[in-house]
Amino acid sequence: MLQPRLAPVVLLLTLQFGGSGASPCLSPATKCDFVCDCADCSDEQDCGYTGETFECDFEDTGACGWADQSINADVYSWERRQRGDTLPDSGPSSDFTTGTAVGSFMGVTSVKARSLSSAVLTAPEMKDTSPTCRLRLRYFLWDSGHSGLDSAPLWASVLRQDSREAVVWRPEATSVRSWREATVFLGRILTPFQIRLHSQRSVGRRGDVAVDQLEFLDCALPSPLPGKECPAGMMECRRGGCVDLRQVCDGSDDCGDDTDEERCEGFRRCDFEEGLCDWNLSSLSTLKWVRTNQESISITDPLKGPGRDHSNNSRTGHFLYVTVPDGGLTMDWAAFQSPQLEPTNSSHPCKMVMYTHQFGPRSGGLTVLVADRSIYPVWERAGAIGDVWVKAEVAIVTDSVFQIVIMAAIRDFAFGGVAVDSIVLSPECRVASGNATWAKFPDPPKDPCTEPDKMCDFHADCKDADDEAKCGDFSYVNGSKGWTDSSIGTQQWALYKNATSNEEYLYVSGAPGQQLTDAQTRTPLLGPTGPACALKFDFALTGNASHIGELSVRVIDSLLGPLPKLWEFSGKTGNEEEESWQHVDLTVGQRRNRVQLVFEARAAKLCQCANIRVRSVHFDGCHADYFPYAPTALSCNFESDLCGWYQDNSDNFDWTVLEGMDHTIGVGRSLAVDMWSPSLRGAFGRFLSFTQSPGPTDYCLSFFYKLYGPDAGVLNVKLLDTKGFEMLLWTRRGAHGNTWHEAHCSVPHQLTNFQLMFEAVRSGFDGRVAIDDVTFVGRPCSVPRICSFEGQRCGYSSSGKVHWLHRSGLTAMTTEPKTDHTLETDKGFYMMVNTGANILPPGQKGVLTSLVRQGVAKTECIHFWYHMGGENPGSLTLYMKPAAGEPVEIFTDSLNQGGVWRRGSGNISSALVDWQLEFEAVGAGGENTHIALDDIVLSAHPCEDPGSSCSLERGMCSWSNTGNVKVDKQDWELTSQEAETHYSTPAADHTLGTERGHFLFFPSTSRTAANQNAQLLSPHLPPTKGTCLKFWAYLAYSLNSELRVWRLAEDQLHQLLVVRELGPWRRFDVNISSTEEYQIVFEGVKGTSGFVAVDDILYTVGINCADEITDVNRLTKTDNKGGIAASVVVVLLLIGTLIALLVYYLRTRQGFTASSAGPSSSSSAGAGFWNEAYESGLTLLYVREKGRRCREEVGSWSWLRLHQ
Repeated sequence: MLQPRLAPVVLLLTLQFGGSGASPCLSPATKCDFVCDCADCSDEQDCGYTGETFECDFEDTGACGWADQSINADVYSWERRQRGDTLPDSGPSSDFTTGTAVGSFMGVTSVKARSLSSAVLTAPEMKDTSPTCRLRLRYFLWDSGHSGLDSAPLWASVLRQDSREAVVWRPEATSVRSWREATVFLGRILTPFQIRLHSQRSVGRRGDVAVDQLEFLDCALPSPLPGKECPAGMMECRRGGCVDLRQVCDGSDDCGDDTDEERCEGFRRCDFEEGLCDWNLSSLSTLKWVRTNQESISITDPLKGPGRDHSNNSRTGHFLYVTVPDGGLTMDWAAFQSPQLEPTNSSHPCKMVMYTHQFGPRSGGLTVLVADRSIYPVWERAGAIGDVWVKAEVAIVTDSVFQIVIMAAIRDFAFGGVAVDSIVLSPECRVASGNATWAKFPDPPKDPCTEPDKMCDFHADCKDADDEAKCGDFSYVNGSKGWTDSSIGTQQWALYKNATSNEEYLYVSGAPGQQLTDAQTRTPLLGPTGPACALKFDFALTGNASHIGELSVRVIDSLLGPLPKLWEFSGKTGNEEEESWQHVDLTVGQRRNRVQLVFEARAAKLCQCANIRVRSVHFDGCHADYFPYAPTALSCNFESDLCGWYQDNSDNFDWTVLEGMDHTIGVGRSLAVDMWSPSLRGAFGRFLSFTQSPGPTDYCLSFFYKLYGPDAGVLNVKLLDTKGFEMLLWTRRGAHGNTWHEAHCSVPHQLTNFQLMFEAVRSGFDGRVAIDDVTFVGRPCSVPRICSFEGQRCGYSSSGKVHWLHRSGLTAMTTEPKTDHTLETDKGFYMMVNTGANILPPGQKGVLTSLVRQGVAKTECIHFWYHMGGENPGSLTLYMKPAAGEPVEIFTDSLNQGGVWRRGSGNISSALVDWQLEFEAVGAGGENTHIALDDIVLSAHPCEDPGSSCSLERGMCSWSNTGNVKVDKQDWELTSQEAETHYSTPAADHTLGTERGHFLFFPSTSRTAANQNAQLLSPHLPPTKGTCLKFWAYLAYSLNSELRVWRLAEDQLHQLLVVRELGPWRRFDVNISSTEEYQIVFEGVKGTSGFVAVDDILYTVGINCADEITDVNRLTKTDNKGGIAASVVVVLLLIGTLIALLVYYLRTRQGFTASSAGPSSSSSAGAGFWNEAYESGLTLLYVREKGRRCREEVGSWSWLRLHQ
C-alpha cells in the first residue's frame, strides 16, 4: 500500500513524465541539437528547421519557429508572405522552394525613414554544433525602387546566451532580381545560441530583401557507435563518436568535448588570447599585422573585421588582422614571422596548422614562405574565400635553420581584410638555439604588362601574349597554372605535370580542410565574354567502385556571385585509364561582367583506386566582340541550331529547344519556355540576337508563336541599343490557344548597332511560351494582322483636322480611357482622338490610316476594340479604301458607349485589289469627349454572326478572356485532345465528337492556388425580356472545381447558374432577362485537380429557351436589317468572285506573278482578349464531319437551328 507521505512525490513524477504525455526523448537537453533523439524526430521540430532533413521552407504558418524581433516593427520588420496574384514590381517573382506564387518565404516590409532602420528575424535556440556546421540558404536582394541598398541590407549573426553577438555572414550588397545561394559557416559553438538575420535600410520596398529554403548541413557532433570500436586511423571521443587522427591536436574541438585537443604535449599552440606567443609582427612593410578582436574593430558596422575569432568563435576572441589602415594604403603587403627553427627532414617535417579568414575585396591573398638561405613560398591561397575560418596545413622540410613567414596581400577596396588565428606547430618545429644569417629577400614580381581588366580578356595585349598565358587554357605553356585551388574542405584540386611526356591534368586529392564541401579550383577573372564562348575539356572518373563521384562546372560572376551549375556529371566514365576520357563542349555564352570558371568535384572515396581528372582545357571563341558566322543570319527555324541567336546569361532562366512541336514541319524543333516547369525560378528568360549593324530602312521581324495555358505569362519583343536601353516593340499575354499564330513586328530604323530580344516573362506559372520560324528582313512590314499598339503604331498614320494620339492610361486626361484593352492596365497603349468641340469642331474629321495591304480572293474579317466616352462623342466609321475606287463602309457607331471597350467587326472582300483601312472620327460638338481604338485584328476568314452558335472550331468567335487582374488571374484556353500534351482534357469535343474537335477548358493544377478563377465574356448584349443561353459543359475528374454563369451589368455580377458535380458532356439552357445592357460571363473556379470545359455556345437574342419571341420590336428590326445586309453581301460576293476569276485569268495570261505583301495564314486575336482562326483544314474537317453526322442533328442538335 502506498504511504500517504509518498503520494505527492509520485503525483509530481506522474505529471512530469506520464501525465503530461512527454517523452524522455523530448528532454530540453536534447532539444534542437541536430540529432533526432525521438523516433519521429519530434525533438527537432520548430528549431529554425524541421525534422530529419533539418530544413525550413517557410511553407507552414509556424515558419519553423523563426520570428520577427525588430525593435521598431512598425517602421521595418520581417513577414512571412507569398508573391501575390500578379507579378510584383518589388520582391521575388515567386518563392524559391516551389517556384510559384503560392509558395511562402520571409521578406521585409517596405521602409521609408530618415535614418537607417533595422529588421531582425530570429531563430529558436539551438545548441551543440560541430566545427563543420553550416547553413545553406537562398536570399534575394533587389533595389527595385532605385533608392540604393545601403551598405548592409542583409547579414547574419549568432547571439549567445551571454547576449554577445557575432557576425557570421555578409553578402555583397549587389542588386539582382533573382534568388541567389549562399552558405553561412556557423562552426563549433559551445553554448546555446540563436541565429539572427538582419536587414538595415533607410528606404526600400516590400520584399526586396528576402530569404527562403534554409538547410542546416553537417551540424551534429560525432555520434557514438554503440558496442563498436573506432575504425583504424580514428580516435574515440570521451562523449562517444570518432574523429580522424588528422583532426587531433589541430586547434579545433572536433569531438565536442575537447578530447582530441587534450593530449598535445610538445605542440606549440597560439590562439593569441594572452599575447603573440613567440610570433614576431615586425616587418619591412609599412603595412602591419595587429593583434585585436572584433569588439576592438567594430560591433556596429557589420562589414568591418572577420566578425569573430576562430578559437572561441566569438567577438571577444583575439586574432591577427590586416586591412587598409585609416590613413590609406601605402604598401600592399604585410608579413609576420616565427622565431628561428631547427632544420627538419622528410621523415620528421615541421608541420604547421593555422586558420585563416580571407573576406571581401580587400583580401588579395595569403602566402606562407620559408626563409632559410633564401625566401620561397610553400603554400598560398589567392583572393577572397568568404566569411569563414579555413584550416590550412603546411609541412616544411629544410636542412637549414629557418623561419616561417606569413604574408598577406591587401587591395585598396571598400571592405574586407585577412585574419589568422589558432596557429599550431608540431613537436618537430623546434626553436633554434643560435642566430642564423638573414635570408636574401627575393626580387619583387614584375609589374603587369597591361591594365588588370585586360588580363585574361581573350585578346593578346602584351608581347608574346603574356597577359593570356596563365588564364587556365592548357594550349598555353603555363596555361594550366592559371587554375588555383580554392577548396576549404577535406578534398582539393592539384596539378599533375610530367615534364618528360608533357602530360598534365588537374586531379582531386585529399586536403587538410575542415569543411565537408566540394573540392574547387578557379581561373583568374576572365572576360567579359562573347555569345560564342565555349569551354572545352576532357574528363575522367575512373576506378573499381560503381560510383566514383561528381564533377561540375560553375560560373562565378564578379557582380552576381556564384551562378547555377552549367554542367555536371555523376558516376564513372570507366575502369581503364586510356579509354575512360570523355570530351565536353560547353557553351559559356556572353557574360557582361568579368567571371571565373570553376571546376567542382567530390570523390565518394579518396584512394588509389578512384580518380577524378580534367585535362586539355581550352577556351574557344570567347572574345567579347567575336560573333560567329550565321549563314541564315537571324532567320531561323531552329531545326539544326540557333542561327544568329543566343541565350542571355544575365536573366533568370533559358529558353529550351523543344523536340516534336514546331510550326515548320509539325514534328520538328521550336524554342520554348515551359512556365509549368518546376525547375524555373525568377521572372525573365531572354533570347538575344547577334549585334546588328544599322541599315538604311526600317526592318520587319516576323515569327510564329504560342502562348498556351491558363497562366502562361507574357511574350515580348524588344530592341536593345549599345547602351543597354530597351525599347518594347511587340507584346502578347494571356491564353491564345494551343496553336501557332503569326506575328509581324516592325523594327524602326536605327543609327547605331542594335540587338533584338525575345523575352518570356514568368508572370504566370501554368503555360507554355514558344516561338518558331523567325524571319528578319531589311524592309518595312506590311499591315500586321494583329496590332495592340504596345510599343509601336504598326504603321498607322494620322491625318485630318486633329491627329490620333498614341496614349496610355498613365498619360490619359481625366475623361480619357484609364486602361487599354490589351493589358487592361494603365501601362497599356491605344490610339485615341479627342472629339471635344474645342478641338474637333462638329463635322470635322480625324482619320487613322493603315499601310497598304495586298488584296486576296477570299473574304477576311477585321475586328477591333473601341472606346467612346462623353456626351455626344461623335461618330466612328471604318472604311476599306481600295487602291482604285471609292471607300467601302465596314462599320459605324455614334453613341456614347458608357466608357467601356467594345468589340467592332466587319468583312473585307477586296477581290485581289490592294487596300488599306481608314478609321474616321467625326466631331459632333460634345465636351470632353473622345474615341479610342485598340487590338485591331485581321482574320483570314469571314466574321461570324454574333447571334449564331460558336462551335469553337475557328476560334473563340466573339467571346473573350478578360485581362483585368482585379477580376481574374487566369484564362480559359482553346485546345483539342489531339493537340494536348500536358493537361488532362475530354477525350473528344462535343461538336465533332472526335479528338480533333476544339473546346474551351480551364484546368486545375498545383502550379496555382485553389479557388483562382478565369472569366470568359460575351460581347455587350442589349436589354432583353428573355434571351436563351445554351451550351455544353464537361466537369469529369474535377475536385472542387466549379463552373459559374453570370450576367454582368453595370459592373455587377448576377448569378445565373452554378455547376459543381458533372460527368461527360451535358447541355444547359439558361434564360436571361435584363433591363440594361449586359454581358454573359462563364467563370471557371479552380479546384485541386481536373478541369472544366465548355463547347457549342449559343445565345438567341430576344428568344427565350421555350422558343418564345420576347423582344418583338428589337428582333423584327434586327431581322430586317440582317436580311438586307445578307442580300447585299451575297450580291457583292458573286460580283467579287467573277472579278477575281477575270483578274486571275488576265494575270495568268500575261505571265504576271504576284508576290504576297503579307501572309494569309490565320492568326490569333491580341493577347488578353480572344483567340482566333485555325487553319482551313480544320474548317473543312468540321464541314465533312458535320455532313457525315447529319443524322444526329434532328435530336440533340435541334436547338442549334437559326430562328427566322
